[in-house]
Amino acid sequence: MEFKLLHPADQIVMIMERIYGYGMTTTSGGNISILDENGDIWITPAGVDKGSLTSSDIVCVKPDGSIEGNHKPSSELPFHQSIYRQRPDVKAVLHAHSPALVSFSIVRKLPDTKLIPNMNLICGEVGMAEYGLPGSVDLGEKIAATFKKGMNTVLLENHGVVVVGEDLFKAFMAFETLDFCARLEIKARRIGIPVSLTPRYIEISKQKQHVEMEEFVPESYSSYERKMRKEMCKLIQRAYDQKLFTSTQGTFSTRLEGNSFLITPYNVDRKYIDVDQIVRIENGKKEAGKTPSRSVLLHKHIYKMHPHVNAVIIAHPPNIMAFAVTEEEFDSRTIPESYILLRDIVKLPFGSSFMQPALVAQEFSPKRPIVLVKNDCIIVTGSSLLNAFDRLEVAEYSAKALIASKELGEVVTIDDNKIAEIEKAFKLE
Repeated sequence: MEFKLLHPADQIVMIMERIYGYGMTTTSGGNISILDENGDIWITPAGVDKGSLTSSDIVCVKPDGSIEGNHKPSSELPFHQSIYRQRPDVKAVLHAHSPALVSFSIVRKLPDTKLIPNMNLICGEVGMAEYGLPGSVDLGEKIAATFKKGMNTVLLENHGVVVVGEDLFKAFMAFETLDFCARLEIKARRIGIPVSLTPRYIEISKQKQHVEMEEFVPESYSSYERKMRKEMCKLIQRAYDQKLFTSTQGTFSTRLEGNSFLITPYNVDRKYIDVDQIVRIENGKKEAGKTPSRSVLLHKHIYKMHPHVNAVIIAHPPNIMAFAVTEEEFDSRTIPESYILLRDIVKLPFGSSFMQPALVAQEFSPKRPIVLVKNDCIIVTGSSLLNAFDRLEVAEYSAKALIASKELGEVVTIDDNKIAEIEKAFKLE
């Protein structure tokens, strides 16, 4: 699916479905607009349920101010118009009230976009606009004045967030990323003090470049490969729906025969990823015409060193990542399932996953299927795609439980004798 080829009304409906479906706005809250090439502004309607929008609900505001459609345009139309006047480069505006970002807006602080790499690059500099009456010209002027400074993302005091972009998907990606930053920081602050990446580490993260690989043209696709492509897409989409991934962050791979494996492509929307976008790596070469994840070398080293590993996932879910961006240690000895699936999780230095992939690959073993990388990611291995995905889920859910438990009292872990009993009963290595 080529998002840019969809009609503006269909684009708006698709993105609003995602925002509402993932709990980032309410039935009556939030609005989206697109500035068409002919000067028309397509915008969400006023007073229509955001959970059941159709393309026929979207309103078109003509350059002369006349309105076409079945409803009145959003009451926030004035600030959309102000932004388009101030920023000729902007072609889409997104406004929403995600709980995490609203929490920052009501204490009038900005989320830290430098807790893990790329977030600050996606969001850019984030501004704060002064409070204004919703729907008023005053609010529109205050928002537009902030965007005039060149920012693409602005929090509104005691209100929510507005994100702009050269197209709607880029605006959505920045919004989703900033929401992730906000949720991560809130969770991290519940267990410790978040540690931001220093300017030096930000520069180091920029060294994570695409891997130069020769190409090959597949002569055929085995039935097993076709099955694995379908299973990968299904689990990637599930990971996105469960907020384990964001639109373009998160990587799956699975072993094929010989020296081959499948891996997710770079910068492809995880929500709608399809089998033809998955990349086959064969004998160190990539499938022609495709760009694999930039972590491809790490996956290659893991498969080469560990015959028992048949799947690898790299992700950044906010609960487990709260332990990666603080000095708090994650302890899997909370419930038997957590220890059985996760075992002992170590925390590796920032940058190791892309600067020293062979050394990181050595960290894995049957007793250590998962590692955390400081201010970066969680890397999960498994005997199958489903096994690796199960471990990722359990890690995130266990981290969520640990974070919540710290507000209730002292955490009591399973003692060594009981751990030994679990290892014997479940024949753990």
